[in-house]
Amino acid sequence: MTNPSMSHDSAPKASVDIGKVLDEGPFSVMQKFVVAMAAFAMVMDGFDGQLIGFAIPSIIAEWGITRGAFAPAVAAGLLGMAAGSAGAGLFADRFGRRIVLIASIFLFGGATFAIGFANDILTIAMLRFVAGLGIGGALPSATTMTAEYTPARLRTVAVTATIVCYPLGGMVAGLFSSVILPGYGWRTLFWLGGTFAMASSVVLYFVMPESPRFLARRPSRWPELGKLLSRMARPTAAGTAFTDVSEQAAEKRTGFTSLFSGGQARDTLAIWAAFFMCLLASYSAFSWLPTMLAAEGLSPAVAGSGLTAYNLGGVFGALICAWTIAHFGSRWPLAICCLGAAASAYLLQGVDVAQNTNLFIVGIGLHGLFVNAAQSTMYALCAYVYPTAVRATGTASALGFGRFGAILSSFVGAAVITAGGATAYLTLLGSAMLATLVALMIVRRHIPRVHT
Repeated sequence: MTNPSMSHDSAPKASVDIGKVLDEGPFSVMQKFVVAMAAFAMVMDGFDGQLIGFAIPSIIAEWGITRGAFAPAVAAGLLGMAAGSAGAGLFADRFGRRIVLIASIFLFGGATFAIGFANDILTIAMLRFVAGLGIGGALPSATTMTAEYTPARLRTVAVTATIVCYPLGGMVAGLFSSVILPGYGWRTLFWLGGTFAMASSVVLYFVMPESPRFLARRPSRWPELGKLLSRMARPTAAGTAFTDVSEQAAEKRTGFTSLFSGGQARDTLAIWAAFFMCLLASYSAFSWLPTMLAAEGLSPAVAGSGLTAYNLGGVFGALICAWTIAHFGSRWPLAICCLGAAASAYLLQGVDVAQNTNLFIVGIGLHGLFVNAAQSTMYALCAYVYPTAVRATGTASALGFGRFGAILSSFVGAAVITAGGATAYLTLLGSAMLATLVALMIVRRHIPRVHT
């Protein structure tokens, strides 16, 4: 295809379809490096994002407050994540994935560091809101970067492997908390966690490039794209013009309203509902699982191990589900994961936490396996459903709407633990995943089987 732009000597420029180059070409060392950096960003996102869940029992004990009194602080962080997720997608589609990702990490790192100086719930709530803006903004930018650096045949696995780094970060946070909390307290936990994130953002500023597909849509940055492709072992001639043939139809419809045009409305609404219910379940665990276990009489260390097991299960679940989807598509693997998450939660109601602690922790790990397998795959589903021009916006809007489910979990989680203990809490987790199943079955455009 020939680009209509002409050089000053009236000769047409050579034209390269960036979509074909990326989708059908090899997975170069440079591309793998960028995906690894996006995954690393997600580790930091999960690490800082879940520190609060491990710290809540210690803060409640030190300040002598109730679970309900802490709920607004949890909600503030999740509200920030909702705003950050929605806003980051729009900024990333307009200004670039790279700068939004780096700024998001620095923002949540700085706010997390400042929480270590807080002396009341209001201060924690305000700082958690600011941290949430960054935590929410990092995820859609990282997944979009991964999707746009990975060949089509490997995209689902790569996006899922990036998303799985969030529970991996939470698992690292659990191990880190088990060492820091007993000897140094919750303040040191936030100081160190914030410092790690800010340092990571500085490193990414110097090593992470912009998305090729983003650059291809901006002629003023084509020289930059040419240099980037050379680093990816795909050299182009000077003055080359770039197109993205597979995305040209979508280029005419950018912005939020495009998520509901061209037959996208049904899938968009169903994906939003799925994210809402799935994040209600997962953040009920991230925020309140250690608190629930502590309320059942377990020590803070053992209570924290429940969330660590949940995250560990999530890492394996997401990777297994990614492999399964590559062979069978996304519809039925997602259905199985949702059913497994609901069944495991309901079955745990028959296990006495105090008498069979180890069995309960293993069951929580199994539940986390299914929940995180479904959730991580939903990001890959977004990358498939939405084209480049609105991919970050589509992913971010779904996650932003899902954050309202997470916000609801901050109040519902505390309430059900107070009212009904472990039984009511597990009912909440199971029911939310059944609702997620219904929403995902309504989605029309699921990822097809990929032949490698």
